[in-house]
Amino acid sequence: MSDQWSALADEIAGHAQNYVDGLTRVAGGEGGDGIWSLLLVEVAQVSLAGAKLGASQDVILSGNWEPPLSEDPDIDGVRTALAERLGAVDDYAEVFDPYKDTSVTPYRLSDDLTAVAADLIHGLRHFEAGRPHEALWWWQYSYFNTWGNHAGAAMRALQALAAHTRLDVAEEALST
Repeated sequence: MSDQWSALADEIAGHAQNYVDGLTRVAGGEGGDGIWSLLLVEVAQVSLAGAKLGASQDVILSGNWEPPLSEDPDIDGVRTALAERLGAVDDYAEVFDPYKDTSVTPYRLSDDLTAVAADLIHGLRHFEAGRPHEALWWWQYSYFNTWGNHAGAAMRALQALAAHTRLDVAEEALST
């Protein structure tokens, strides 16, 4: 594997682990009332990593084959804890594909955030098994296929929550 790919694999692995760790901490209760802001930062940082994967040339596996892994860990407990913490703001509306499917689709932040984590964890497992090229391939493939869309949708929803929190309060203060 070239030095360029090795450096990118190390960088993406760091972002992926930071995201998974941050999401787990927020699900565990960290952040108090400011969880939207914390989640927005986590999603934005991992989205930067995804953008780097998207801007990179295609990662091609030897033989175009992914080595098998055992079953990925179950992170449904994180999803459930996030759903409970997010409460009424867990559900939101999103346009899935602004070029092909412009209908509004119901989404859940907790589902989006953990879908990103699940794909990142799968790649981390390749990385930790000493297969950084396979990890890069997985992260890039799944960025285009699933987690990039979920991260983008979650970022838009989280940014809207942060904006409403700040701007709606400012409007209320002005009207009193």
